[in-house]
Amino acid sequence: MCIKQRTELFLVVCFCSIQERILKKEFEEEMAEAAIESSEDPSEETEELEPLEPEDNGTFQQVSNLLNIMDGESVKTDTAGAGLDMRKMLASVIITEKATTEPSVVMNALIRCLQVPEISTQRKINIYSILQEIIQQEGELEERCVQRLVAIASREMRDILEMEGYLRAEVASDTLVALSRNHFSLVMYELQHHLKPLSLTDEFVILTLAKLANGNVFEFMPYMGITLATVFTMLRLANEAKMRQAICSAMETFCETVQFYLRHLEDSVYPVMTEEQFAMKLFPMYRYFVTVWLRNHNLEVKLGVIKSLKPMLSLLLPNDDLREQVYDYIPLLLAEYQGSLEALFITQVLRQILEMSVTTNTPIPPMQLHTIFTELHVQVCSRAPTQQQYSSQNLTEIVHCFIALARSYPKELMKFFLSQMEMSKEAIRVGTLNLIRAVVSADEPRMSIRTIYLATRVVKNTLSDTRSKVRMAILRIISQLALSGFQDRIKGWGLKYVSVQLTLSTYKLTNHRESCYQRDLEEKMVHKVTMDTVRVITSSVSGMTNEFWVRLLCYIMETDYTEALTPICISLTNLAERQLHTKDVEANATGKGRHVDLPAPQKLLARLLVLMSSPYKGEGRGIAMLNLLRTLSQSIAPSMADMWELEIPLLVKYLEEHTEFTWNQKTWEDKLIQFLRNSLKKTRGSNWSLRLSKELNNQIESFDSPSLEKGFLYRALGLTLAMGLEADKVEVLLLELLYRTDYSNDFDREGVILCFGLCARGQVKTVLNVLHDFEERIQESEQSWQRKDHPWRRETVKGALMVLYSCVASYCHPQMLLSYVDNPITTKIIHHYSSSCQDVCLKIAFMKSVVQVTGAVRNIKDLEDFPFAHKATLTGIIMAIIKAEPPDSLVSPVRTMAMDALSYLSKLRPYYSTEENSELMDIGIHSVISLQPPGENNESIKTLYVNALHALEQLMEGLMQRQLDPKGLQEMVHLLEKWILSEREWEREKAMNLHLHLMQIYVQSVGVCIPLKLGQFGSLVGLIAPCTCDSHRRTRLASMDVLSSLLDLHASQTCSSWGASKELELEKCKEDLQGSDTEKLVSASSRIAKVACLQFNCDEVVALIQKLCENIGAMDLQHDKASVTWIGIFLQMRVKELEDKVAEILGAILVHLPVVDQPEVRRLLIEGILLLAHHHQETVLTSLLRQPLPMESHLTEVWLAVAENVPFARTMLHGLMGRLQSRFTPRVNATSKADIWRLAAVDPLMTLCTIHLLIEKMDDKLPDLFPELVYTLLLQLSSSQGPEAVSPVLKTWRLVHKGTLPEEINPQRVAIKSMQLLFRRLRGDLLLYILEEQDVWTLLESSSTFLQGVSLLARLCLRNAEGYQQRLSELVLRGMASEVLSCRISSTAVCFMRDPILYREKLLKPAVLMLEKGVDQEDEALRVLSLRALGNMALGAPRKVRQYRKLLLEKCLCSLRGPVSPSVTSEGMEALAKVLAELREGDVGSAFDAISERCRTFFDNESELLRLKAFVLFGKLAKVVGISKKHFFKEEVKKAWVPLMLHCQDPCSDAAQACVATMFQCVQFWGWKALEGSLDQSNAIEAKEMTVFQITLCSMLTQKKPAVLYRFLLETMTYVRSNLSRIRIAACNLAGIIMNHMTAHYLKKLDFPSLRNSLQELQLDSDPGVWKAALETLKILDSCSQHRLLASPKGTS
Repeated sequence: MCIKQRTELFLVVCFCSIQERILKKEFEEEMAEAAIESSEDPSEETEELEPLEPEDNGTFQQVSNLLNIMDGESVKTDTAGAGLDMRKMLASVIITEKATTEPSVVMNALIRCLQVPEISTQRKINIYSILQEIIQQEGELEERCVQRLVAIASREMRDILEMEGYLRAEVASDTLVALSRNHFSLVMYELQHHLKPLSLTDEFVILTLAKLANGNVFEFMPYMGITLATVFTMLRLANEAKMRQAICSAMETFCETVQFYLRHLEDSVYPVMTEEQFAMKLFPMYRYFVTVWLRNHNLEVKLGVIKSLKPMLSLLLPNDDLREQVYDYIPLLLAEYQGSLEALFITQVLRQILEMSVTTNTPIPPMQLHTIFTELHVQVCSRAPTQQQYSSQNLTEIVHCFIALARSYPKELMKFFLSQMEMSKEAIRVGTLNLIRAVVSADEPRMSIRTIYLATRVVKNTLSDTRSKVRMAILRIISQLALSGFQDRIKGWGLKYVSVQLTLSTYKLTNHRESCYQRDLEEKMVHKVTMDTVRVITSSVSGMTNEFWVRLLCYIMETDYTEALTPICISLTNLAERQLHTKDVEANATGKGRHVDLPAPQKLLARLLVLMSSPYKGEGRGIAMLNLLRTLSQSIAPSMADMWELEIPLLVKYLEEHTEFTWNQKTWEDKLIQFLRNSLKKTRGSNWSLRLSKELNNQIESFDSPSLEKGFLYRALGLTLAMGLEADKVEVLLLELLYRTDYSNDFDREGVILCFGLCARGQVKTVLNVLHDFEERIQESEQSWQRKDHPWRRETVKGALMVLYSCVASYCHPQMLLSYVDNPITTKIIHHYSSSCQDVCLKIAFMKSVVQVTGAVRNIKDLEDFPFAHKATLTGIIMAIIKAEPPDSLVSPVRTMAMDALSYLSKLRPYYSTEENSELMDIGIHSVISLQPPGENNESIKTLYVNALHALEQLMEGLMQRQLDPKGLQEMVHLLEKWILSEREWEREKAMNLHLHLMQIYVQSVGVCIPLKLGQFGSLVGLIAPCTCDSHRRTRLASMDVLSSLLDLHASQTCSSWGASKELELEKCKEDLQGSDTEKLVSASSRIAKVACLQFNCDEVVALIQKLCENIGAMDLQHDKASVTWIGIFLQMRVKELEDKVAEILGAILVHLPVVDQPEVRRLLIEGILLLAHHHQETVLTSLLRQPLPMESHLTEVWLAVAENVPFARTMLHGLMGRLQSRFTPRVNATSKADIWRLAAVDPLMTLCTIHLLIEKMDDKLPDLFPELVYTLLLQLSSSQGPEAVSPVLKTWRLVHKGTLPEEINPQRVAIKSMQLLFRRLRGDLLLYILEEQDVWTLLESSSTFLQGVSLLARLCLRNAEGYQQRLSELVLRGMASEVLSCRISSTAVCFMRDPILYREKLLKPAVLMLEKGVDQEDEALRVLSLRALGNMALGAPRKVRQYRKLLLEKCLCSLRGPVSPSVTSEGMEALAKVLAELREGDVGSAFDAISERCRTFFDNESELLRLKAFVLFGKLAKVVGISKKHFFKEEVKKAWVPLMLHCQDPCSDAAQACVATMFQCVQFWGWKALEGSLDQSNAIEAKEMTVFQITLCSMLTQKKPAVLYRFLLETMTYVRSNLSRIRIAACNLAGIIMNHMTAHYLKKLDFPSLRNSLQELQLDSDPGVWKAALETLKILDSCSQHRLLASPKGTS
C-alpha cells in the first residue's frame, strides 16, 4: 500500500473514531433526556407488562431509547447516507456492550421490548439481530430468559400473516438456531413440540429443523429418525407449493447431514444409526417425491424435488435391494425431459444412476434401455430449447451417460446407433458420429476391441454421405482411432477415405462459387479436418502403402489449393524418410542406392522452387518443402546433393529466424536465385538447365497474375535462359514467351520484361534479335493483334517494347551498351512513343525507359566525353508530359518518373542553360507542390506522393548545382515563395521542406565564398520567420531548420559572433515547436527572433519588416501573429538604433495595416507603431497626421490604442495640442531631427479629428488636461472664424479625392464635438445640460454669434468647472498676448474678468493692461470684448475698480466719443454702468460731467441697444450723484426729462423698462414729494398711469415753474417727427397734457399756426394711433387757441 493510501486510510479511521465518540455522546444525552421524559410520563404500552425491578426498569428505558434511535435512523437511511447507518450501528453496539456486563438484564429488556404490542417489523428485526449478537457473544445464558425467548421466537416464527411476517419469521428462526448452539435441548423440545405426526406443521418449523441439523449434526442425529418419519406423514397434507419447496429443501439438508454423519461416525457419541437404516427411512419419501410431487405442475416444486433426489440417491443406490427399486422409477425421470424443467438436472440424476450401475455391475433392466437411448440421443441430435440455460453442460453429462451405457451394453448401443444412422437427417448422423467418437476416446479403462469393431461397422455404413458435417465427423473418428491406438482399424477403408476427401475438398475449394460462401466455409473446415487427419495418420500409422505416397506426391504437383501444401510436405517427408529407411534395409541386402519413386526431377524442382518463393504461406510451407528437397536430393539430382546438404540448412535457418512479418521478400528471392544459380553450375555442360527452363515455362500458366510465385518464376526463367548453351533454342523459348504474354496484364508484362533483361546479361545479341524479329512479325501481319485468347492493344505492346529495350540496356554489360544505346535502343524507344497514342501507360513506359537507359549510361565508368545524342529530344517530350499532368491530383506516377528522367538527363552532356534550368524548376515545383496529400487509408496514392516529392528534390538539387550563387538562391526562393505562403498546409510543408533541402545544399556548397546582397538576408528571414508558428508541425520544424541554415550562413559570411549558447537556445526552441499549444509556439518563435535579432544591421531590419508586412494576410491568423511578433521583438530590441529608418518602417506598416483583417494582428502591428512613437514621437506623430482624411479604420485603431495607454495618450495629446497651438505662436528654427518632424506642416483638421478620437476613448482620464484642451479647441474655433480660416480643401484630401470635404468633416464642427465630448468625459452632466439649454453650441457654430457663445461658454465653465479656473486664466492671458488676431479675440472673449479668479491668482494687472491695449485696437470685436472685460472687472474684482478707475473711465469714455460702431459704444456704456456701480461721486471726478453729457446724446438714438444702455447708464449716474454734483445733475435731469417721459413708451420693451427705472431714480432731483409719490416704482408703467404722472407733473410745473413747462412743450413738439411711431404718439399725448396745463401767459407765446401745421402733418401718418393722437392734440390746441382769444379782450380791457 502506497503512502498516499495509508494516509487516506488513517484519516478515515480517525474520522470514524471521532464521529463515533461524538455520536456516542449524543446518544447518551438523548438516552438521559428520554429517561427523564419516560419517568415523568410512563408509556401506556408497558402498563400490561410485568413489573420490573428499578434497575431493570432503567435498562429497559435505555434499550427502548436506543431502539427508537435505530428505528428513526432506519427510516432516514434511504436519503441521508452512511452517517445515519453509523448511528444505527453505534446504537446496536452500545446495547451489545451493555449486555457483556448485565446479559440477563439486557436480554430481559429486549424480550420485554418484543412483547410490546403493535411493534413494527423493522424494530423486531433490530431486536432479533441484537439478540443473535448477544447469544453468540455470551454463550451460556440464564435458563428462564432462554425459555422466554424460545417461546416468543417460536410464536413469532409460526405467525406468518403477510410479507413482513416472512421477514420476522426468518429472523426468529435464525435466533432459535443461534440459541441451539448452547441450549439445543430447549430449542429442539420447542420445535419437536410443534412437529406432530399426521399434522401439517408450519413451514418455518421444517426449515428451522433443517438449519438445526446442519449446524448441530451429532446432536440432531437422535432426532433424525423421528423427524423423517413425522415429515413423511405430512407429505400427503402438504398441498401448497411453498410448503412442498420447504420440505424438499429440508430433505436435501437432512440427506447431506446424514452423509456427513456417516463419513464421521467415529466422532459420534450418540447411538449409531447405520446407512441401511437411513436408506430404509428415505426410500418411501423418494418414491413419494418421484411418483407424486415430481408430477406437480409447479416448476419450482419440480426443481426442488430434482435437487433433493441427488443427495437421497447417494444414500439409496449403495443398497442392493433399493437400487433395483430405484431403477423402476427411471421412466418417470425420463418423462420429465418432455416438460419445461431444465434438462441438466434430470441428466445429472440419470448419470448418477447409470454410473452406479456400471460400478456395481448391476445392469439396468433391458426393457428400459431403448427408452434411455432414445431420450438421451434426442438431447444430443436436437437443438436445446431457448429457455435451457445449461445446454452445453447437459451435453457433457449425456456423453458420460453414453460412455457408461457403452461399457455395459455395447451391442445394444451400437445397434441403436446403426438404426439412427439409417436415417437421412444430417443432425442425427452427426450427433451419432460424435457420440461414437466420444466412446472411442473414452479414458481408462479403454473400450473393448469388440466395442471398437462394432463402432467402425457403424461408421463404414455412412462413408457415402457427402454432406460436410458428416464427412468431418467421420474424419475425426478416423483421427481418434489412430490417436487412441486402434491404427489397424483404419488401414484400407480409412486411408482411402482420407485421400478421397483430400482430393474432393481441394477440388471444391479451387472451383468454388462466389455466391456460396457458407458452403465454401464448410468445405474449408472439411479440408482442415482432413489435413489434421493426414498429419495424425502419417505420424502414427506404420506400414504405409505406396499408393498413399503417390497420391500425396501428385497432390503437390497438381493441386491449385496451395494452403494444404505444408502438412502434405511434412507428411511426405515423414513417409519418404520411412521409405528411405526401408530402402536402406533393402540396399544393405541387395546393394542398390537410396532412391524413391519420383516424377520428372526438373518438374518437381521447378514446382517446389516456385512454391518456396512464398515460404510463409500455408502455415510456413517453405521449411517443409526445403526439408522435402533435402530428403529427396539424391532422387532429384545426385550432382546437386552435396551442395544441397550444405545450403538447404542455411535457407531453413533464415526462415526460422524470421516470421511472415519480419522477412524480406527480395532477400529471400535473392537467396533462392543464388541457390538455383549454384545448383545449375553443378550441371554445366548438360541440357539440365534448358530442360528446367522448359518446365519453368510450362508452369507459367499454372499461377495467377499477380502472385509472388509467378514473379519468381519469371526471374528464375530469365536466369536459366541466360545460362543456356544453345542460342537457337533460347530464341524459340523467348519468342514463344513474347507471343504467349498478355500485355494488358501489368504483372505478366513486367515479368516478361524482367525475364528478357536477365536473359540479356548473357544473351544480349540474341535478345535484341528476338525483339527485332517480333516487331517485324507483328507489323507484317495485322492479324497478330487480333488474338483469340487475349487480344493485344497496339499501345500496350508498344509500351512493353519500350521497357523491354530499356531493360536490356539496364542489364546489358557496360562495354556492350555503348554500341547499342543510341541505336537501336534509344531510337526504338522514341519511335514507339512518338508513333503511339501517348496515354498514361505509354508515358509511364517511356519514362521508365528513359530512366533505365540514362541510368545505365551514367553507370559506365570513364564516360566524361560521351555526348548523349537524344538528350534535347527526350527533354522536350518530358516537359510536354509534365505540363499535361493535372495540377491538383495525382493519379499516376507519370510526373514522378518524368522528374526522375529529367534528373538523370541533367547529369548527361550537353548540360542545360540557366534559362532552361529556371524553366525546369518552375515546371517541377508547380507540378508537385500543388498536389494534395493522400488520405491515410490510400496507400497507393501515398506512395506516389512520397515518390513525387523525392523526385522533385532530386531534380531541384541537380538543377541548382549549375547556379550556386546569391542570384540563383534568390531565384529559387522566388519560385518557392508563393507556395511557402500558400493557404494550404500541404503546399507550405512541401515548399518549406524543399527550401530546407536546397538551402542546406547551398550552405554546404557555397559557404562564405559569395556573400549575400544587401537586404537579401532580411528578406529571406522575413519570408521564413512566420512559418515557425505554422499550424502544421512539420512545416514549423522545417522552417526552424531553414532559419538555422540562414543564420549560420550569415554568421559565417559576416564573421559575427555565434556561440554555442545561441545554438543551444535554438535547439530548445525547436523542441518547443514540437508541441501544438499556440501560446508555447508563439513563445518559442519569439525566442528565436530574439536570438536572430542581434545578427541584423539596420538595413536588414528594414528589409525584414518590409517582408513581414508584405506577407501579412497571405495565410492564416497564426502566421500573421508570428509576423507581427517578430516585428515587435525587432522593434523592441533595435528601436533606438532605427531613428533614420522610422519613417520607412512606419510607412511599410501603415501601407499594409488597412488590409489586415484579424483584430489581434492589427493590435500587435499598432503596438509596434506605438513603440516607435514612444521613442520617436515627433516622427511618428507627423507621419500619422499626414495620413489622408477621412480617417480610415486602421488609423483610427492606432489612435484608439494610443488612448488605451493613458500616460502615453496624454503625451500624444500634448503633442497634438502643440501642433494646433504652434499656428498661433512665432515660428522657431529647428535644432534637431525631432524638431524638423515637429515643425513639419500638418493638417489641423486631422489633428482635430485625432484629438476628438482620443477624448472619446480616454473617458475620465482627462481632468488635468481640461484647461489646455478647452483653450486649444477655442483657439481652433476662433481661427475658423477669422479670415485666415477661409482655407481651401485640405491638401491631404486633394491628394486622394476630388471636390470638397464632406460637411461633417469640418474643423469647426469637429472642434465643437470635441468640446462636447470633453465636457461629457468630465462627468459635467449639469454643465452640458446648461450649455445645451442656453444653446451655446449653436452660438459657437455661427460666426455672427461665435463671440457670444465663447463668452457664455467661458462664464458657464467657470461657474461649473471647479479647479480649472487658474490654468484657464493663465492660458487665456497667454492667448491675449498672441500676435494672431483671432487668438486675441477669442482669448479676450473668454477673459474671466467677471470671476474673482484673476484677482485671487494675482493675474488682474496683466489682464487689465492687455485689455487696455485691446480697447485701442482697430478691430471692432476686439474693442468690444476688451470693454466688456474691463466692465466685468466690477463683477470679478470690485475692490480693484477704484484702483484702476482712471483707466477704466478713460477707456470707456473713449468708446462714447468719435465715430465708432454702435457695438463699441454700447459695450462702453455697459462697462461704465458696471464700473459706476462700484465708485463714489468723488471717484468719478470730472468724468462725471462728460459721461452725463455723452449719455444723454444716445437717448434718441436709432439703436435700441444704445438707447437701452444710455438709460441704464443715466440711472447709474443718478445713484452716484452726491452733494457736489447734485445741482449739476439736477439740471441734467431737466434736460433729459422729456426724452425720459417719452421713452417710457419706447417700442423696445427693455428700453422702456430701463427708462422707467431711470425716471424713478431721477424724480428725486425735482425735490417734490408729491411727484415722487405719484410714480409707481415698478419697471412697467401703463399708459394711463403715465398720463396721470404727466398730468401731476404738469400741474406742479404750472404752479411752480411754468417756464419749464413751456420749454418742455417746445421740446416735446420736436419728437412728433421722430422715426418711432410710439414716440410720436407719446409726444402728441404729452403735448396735449402740457397745453391743458399751460397758463394764459405762456399760451400767448405759442406759435399756434406752426403747432397746428405740425399736428396736421401727422394726420397723414401711416400709423392710425399717431393720427388719432394728433387729432386729439389738435382739439386741445384749438381749445387753447379759443381760450387765448377769449382771454385777449379781457386782457386788453
